[in-house]
Amino acid sequence: MNKFLYKDLPVLITGGAGMIGSNLAHALVKLGAHITIVDAMLPMYGGNLFNLTHIANKVSVDYADIRDEAVMNHLVKGQKVIFNLAAQVSYIDSQTQPLLDLDINGCGHLTLLEACRKFNPTARVIFAGSRMQYGRIKSIPVREDHPLRPISIYGIHKVLGEQYHLFYDRTYDIEATVFRIANPYGRRQQMKHSKYSLVGHFIKMAMTDRPLEIFGDGSQIRDYIYVDDVVEAFLLAGAKRLVSGEALNLGSGEPTTFREMVETVVEVVGKGEIQHVSWPNDYERVETGDYVSDISKIRSWLNWRPKISLRSGIVRTYEFYKKHHEHYWG
Repeated sequence: MNKFLYKDLPVLITGGAGMIGSNLAHALVKLGAHITIVDAMLPMYGGNLFNLTHIANKVSVDYADIRDEAVMNHLVKGQKVIFNLAAQVSYIDSQTQPLLDLDINGCGHLTLLEACRKFNPTARVIFAGSRMQYGRIKSIPVREDHPLRPISIYGIHKVLGEQYHLFYDRTYDIEATVFRIANPYGRRQQMKHSKYSLVGHFIKMAMTDRPLEIFGDGSQIRDYIYVDDVVEAFLLAGAKRLVSGEALNLGSGEPTTFREMVETVVEVVGKGEIQHVSWPNDYERVETGDYVSDISKIRSWLNWRPKISLRSGIVRTYEFYKKHHEHYWG
């Protein structure tokens, strides 16, 4: 990343105290950007002020909610790039609290985009979507033209958020790019429970010498992407007009079985017992099937490719939590 692209550039990060947002903020500080972070710090979500401890004097932090129209109208003014990461992130919680999920993952983003339309139509907005938008997978690797037929409320509202961004790009010339992110993990991720990242959850289980439970035989395939690779993609998209109005897959492009991921965690941590358990009775309703991102589009358009292997990412995550776990386990 050319350090001069963000030098003195006004940047807003919504959800900036979460994993991706805070790692992005750390990277932008090094690049010399003028950073404003907005995070509602909602209980049980990803926001964690410890994520910002070492850059607290180099960023401006607003404890606000993207659903607050007056606040967003003010905060978007003058921003050149907006990394829109604020979200309700649990597909499990979306099933039991669908209206809350709609409020945050739908109305919240519409509020931000309306603020841009009225007060900063030249802003470039990068939105964090999800692989859950695809629903049941018909073939892998999954290309961007795969049907979007989500099987969870969370996935439906992520599609809604994506469509809002692309609509405002087409209709109001607000430059917007969407990433459909695979399974992100890494340092600064909340680990109070398993709803944020199974990689992080299993690292916690291994470190505390508790069973690592695998549904079935563990042959289900996923695509795990380390947070530093995610951050690099966001930075590239924020600096390039080329990807305006586009949705791109963001993953490693590497198939990994669930069991392989868990075995790597046990190997890296040096302890942990793997246990196979039966699938829940209703798992078919929410199981998407095997997933691997086709990343040919992002490689071509942004000249981006993942650099961190799964094992290397797990090592980095483990080393971080060995030092700082008391701030994340709750």
